[in-house]
Amino acid sequence: MGCRLSSRERARLATQVLIIGGGATGTGLARDLALRGVRCLLVEQDDICSGASGANHGLLHSGARYVSNDPNSARECRVEGDLLKRLAGHCVEDTSGLFVAVEGDDEGYVADFPGYCAQCGISCRPLEFDEARGLEPALSDRLIAAYEVPDATVDPFKLALENMAHAQALGSSVMTHHRVVDLRLRGRRIEQAVLVDVRTGQETLVEADEVVNAAGAWAGDVARLAGVDFQVIYSKGTLLITQRRMSDRVINRLRPPSSADIAVPGGTVSIIGTTSVRVDSLEEIAPSYAEVDLIMDDATAMLPGLADARIMRAYAGIRPLVSKGGGGGDDRAVSRGLALMDHGEDGVDNLVTIAGGKLTTYREMAEKTADIVCAHLGVSAPCVTAEVPLPKTSPWTLPGASPRSWLRDPDRDPLLCECEMVPTSAVDQIVGDMRSQGLSASLRDIGQRSRVGKGSCQGAFCGLRVLGHLYQGGRFDDGLGLDSLREFLDERWKGERSIFWGAQLRQAELAEAIHCGLFGLERRSP
Repeated sequence: MGCRLSSRERARLATQVLIIGGGATGTGLARDLALRGVRCLLVEQDDICSGASGANHGLLHSGARYVSNDPNSARECRVEGDLLKRLAGHCVEDTSGLFVAVEGDDEGYVADFPGYCAQCGISCRPLEFDEARGLEPALSDRLIAAYEVPDATVDPFKLALENMAHAQALGSSVMTHHRVVDLRLRGRRIEQAVLVDVRTGQETLVEADEVVNAAGAWAGDVARLAGVDFQVIYSKGTLLITQRRMSDRVINRLRPPSSADIAVPGGTVSIIGTTSVRVDSLEEIAPSYAEVDLIMDDATAMLPGLADARIMRAYAGIRPLVSKGGGGGDDRAVSRGLALMDHGEDGVDNLVTIAGGKLTTYREMAEKTADIVCAHLGVSAPCVTAEVPLPKTSPWTLPGASPRSWLRDPDRDPLLCECEMVPTSAVDQIVGDMRSQGLSASLRDIGQRSRVGKGSCQGAFCGLRVLGHLYQGGRFDDGLGLDSLREFLDERWKGERSIFWGAQLRQAELAEAIHCGLFGLERRSP
C-alpha cells in the first residue's frame, strides 16, 4: 500500500509522498510517481476533480487560443495536446476546432492569426465561408473569416479518475473529503500533516518524506500552514451548458482571449463561455446573472441558435493564477503557465508547490514536479508518462458504458437516470468500486463519477431513484440518505439559480414542488 498504519495508533499514517489536491495535476503526479516506484498518499478536501479541473470547459488546447498573447503556453499546449490524443485517447474526443470572426471583429488580428500560429508550430487552415458553414451549419451568416485548428475535447473527470485509478493499482492511496488543517514543522522539514475528515471530524496524522502542494486555488492557504507565503490570484470563470450539442467542433471567436468566445462540445451538450472576474474569496463561487447575460449576448454573435437554446446549467470555477508582479490589471494578462516552487529557499526543505497551468498541460506539470520530488528522495527513475498509455482501469468511466450496460439486459437493469441512461448496474459498480477503496459514496460522489443528475432534470427524478436504490441495498439508514440528497440537490441548485428562464425555469419549479412541497426536503432535521 502507499501508506501504512502505525502499530500504536490507527489514525497515524506514513507515506513517501503526501500530495495535497485531487485535481488533474495532483492525480497525474500520483500516477507519475507511482510509475517511478514512489508510493504516495493523495488527500483531497472534497472529491476527485472537484476544483478547477472539474469546472472548466474541457477544451484540449491546440495552443491556438494563446498564440498572440502567450506563445510559450501555446507551444506547450500543442505538444501536450498531441501526447494526450495518443496516450489517453479514451478520455479525448478529437473534434478539431474552428476560429471564426464575424462582422465588427478586428480584421488586423484576423490577418495576423495564421502567422501567429505558424510561429508556434500550430496547423491553421483557412476555410471559405461556405465550407465553414457546411462543416458547422450553426455558425453565423455574418462570418468574415474562418480557420481550422487541431483543437479537441477532454473529459476532465475521466482523466483525473483514470490517473488516480492507475496510481492506486500501482500501490498508491487516496483519501477524499479530508482537509489538511496543519503542517507541523521540526526545523526545516514538515514532520506531520494533520488531516480532518470533513464529514466526521475525525483527525488523522500523516508523516511523509515529501509534501506536494497541488491544491489549486487553495495552494496559498496550504503553503501558509507551513509558514510559506505567496500570492494566488482568484480569477472566476463562468460557463453555460446547453441541453443539446450546438456544434461538432470546438468553435472559438477569432480574437485575443476574452469573455464569451468559445463553445466546446461535450457528449450530447455544448459548454459556452467563459468569463474572467477577479474575486477575493473562495467561500461562494457561483455564476452571476451579469456573467450569464454577457455570455448569452456575446456568444450569440457566432452561434445565433444559442438565443433559442435551452440552457440547463451554469457553473463557475476559479483559475488559480500565480502572479510574479503586483497582481493588478486584467487577469487574462497573467500567464497560464505553471508555477513550480521548491520551498527550500523559503526554509522548508520537503515542500514543493505546483500551481497555475492548464488542464491540457497537466502531464508536463506533474512530470516537472515529480522530477524535483524524486531528486529530494534520491530516486533516479525517469518519467515515463510521455510514453506509457493511460490504462482504461475504471469501466464506468468509458464513453457510453452506462447505455451499453442497460441495453444488454434492459428488463433486469432498470434505468435510475433516464436523461443520461445510467442503469442500476452502473451505480452499483461505482459504489462497489469506491467501497473497495475505503471511500464512502454519497449521491454527489456518484454524480461525480457518472452522468447522474447532469441531464435536463438536473437530479429532480434520478436523485430520488438512486437514493431509494441505495436505501433498498442497505447503503443508507436513518436520515443519512436525506442529508446526501440535500447535498446533491444543493449542488445542482447552484448551477440553476442564475438561468431561470424558459424550459429550465419550469423544470426548477417542478423540482421544487417534488422535493420541497411533497417531501419537505428544505426542512432539516435537528
